[in-house]
Amino acid sequence: MKKITLMIFGLIQTFAFSQTQDLTTLAAGDHVGMNALFDDKDNLYGYVSLYSYGKSGDKTKKFEYVILDKNLNPVANKEFEGDITAASYLGYVDFKGQIILKPSMMDYSLVKSKEIFTPVSMVIDPKTNSITRKIYYDYLENGTFKEINEPKSWKEQRKENRDEKKEKGYNYVSAVGELKEGGYFAVEYKDYGKYENSNSLMRFDDNKKEIWRYKYNTDGSKKLYTTLSVLERDENYMYCILKKVNDKQKTFNLMVLDMKTGKETSNKPITGLSDDTIDNIESFYSNYRKLDNDKTFDDKIVLLGRNYDDSESVGFARMILNKSDFSVDMKAINYEPNISAFLPKVNKYGMVESGYMLQTKDMYFMNDGSVGILSEKYKPAGQYNAPKTTDLVYIYTDKDFKVKNVQVFEKEKSKWVNSDYLFSQYLNGGKDVVFFYRDYQKDEVTRQKRWNLFINTIIDGKFKQEIIPISEKDNYAVTPYVGKEGYILLREYNEKEKFNKIRLEKLNY
Repeated sequence: MKKITLMIFGLIQTFAFSQTQDLTTLAAGDHVGMNALFDDKDNLYGYVSLYSYGKSGDKTKKFEYVILDKNLNPVANKEFEGDITAASYLGYVDFKGQIILKPSMMDYSLVKSKEIFTPVSMVIDPKTNSITRKIYYDYLENGTFKEINEPKSWKEQRKENRDEKKEKGYNYVSAVGELKEGGYFAVEYKDYGKYENSNSLMRFDDNKKEIWRYKYNTDGSKKLYTTLSVLERDENYMYCILKKVNDKQKTFNLMVLDMKTGKETSNKPITGLSDDTIDNIESFYSNYRKLDNDKTFDDKIVLLGRNYDDSESVGFARMILNKSDFSVDMKAINYEPNISAFLPKVNKYGMVESGYMLQTKDMYFMNDGSVGILSEKYKPAGQYNAPKTTDLVYIYTDKDFKVKNVQVFEKEKSKWVNSDYLFSQYLNGGKDVVFFYRDYQKDEVTRQKRWNLFINTIIDGKFKQEIIPISEKDNYAVTPYVGKEGYILLREYNEKEKFNKIRLEKLNY
């Protein structure tokens, strides 16, 4: 979930004017996807729309990209040869200002099962409107780099792994990435199947010469091992959680490495909450989807995870890493008694009325360390029942991670959909937030259902909601999406009539 910064002073219930673009006329190929592009500060850069022309060679497929600016004006396009196993791509802007097209779906239909391989990303240079295959590097066990030009088939990879395991007793695993500060970063370890050891973090210069190496878990085994998770890094430091396991005993430390030397700058214990809570603080999954659960500020890093008691999720945990002294603050709020004081129907495990549960949809991190948590009442599918969703629930916390209030947004019951929640945006330099959801509601006069767009702002801790009716012709689907500052993008789609238009609708304020 990307969040962009905009200023909202007051929304009203009408759109002022719109800017439109017909996606079907931008290129002759079949439209296979479009997504927003954001810069390195999460501000909206534009959009990329992708088109497929089908198979063009034994291992290639012809595509075309069209880059749109924030006003939906096409500013660049080019045809290119992608891998035959790529069905579509998602675009993002990297730290160099290049647009990376990362394969988002696999196409298994044009190759034999034994020939399937993972498609590679493509790199667009906006300055020259040129596109090339992304260059990947493999770090080898002998300490050299190898450029990967063509991906191997999954069958070949499995055979190589089996042969290596048979010969050495382990598989050597490594990964290489580029650094914004220049040069490369790599990780390596030996995988024995049920455990791993000989782990290293390494930094290299632009010429791939090793600058430093940090070793850990040298003699790791099934019951005695160490793991290291990188939370964040900047030009000066790398912030990591170091976990040591001795049978069933776990200890956790915040370890800070100097990015220039690879030496430990700080190594402090992380305590205060359960092992399961700390062990899972770096990631947050909801309904099998990974949520963006952290935000980096100039002075701190804030993470939100689940709080566990006896392996059961009973609430939420917040971790703040202070960059000035490398201290860690861990706090938790539970469904009972913290949230139930404002939402009496919730029980210890986040269950509410009639078999519904609170399913986390998004979270918002403010400059003062406070966190907003948005959940939706969700009832899983049963043997004879469809999955259902109803109200949205917003949990306000303060800078000390105490519950200030809980706001319930009542909406109609929806079946067979995972969520009516759409997306969010930060406001006013990150201290406020707006989020969007849609709801099908009955007209009190005609008794017919129509869907409305709900725009919810939380500014200075105060909630305001605006409702905008969305007209939708028969057999036409309208999907809201993120737009530029003060706008929302609506996509109107009908596959049979090959109708696929997007428009920016202005929100007056």
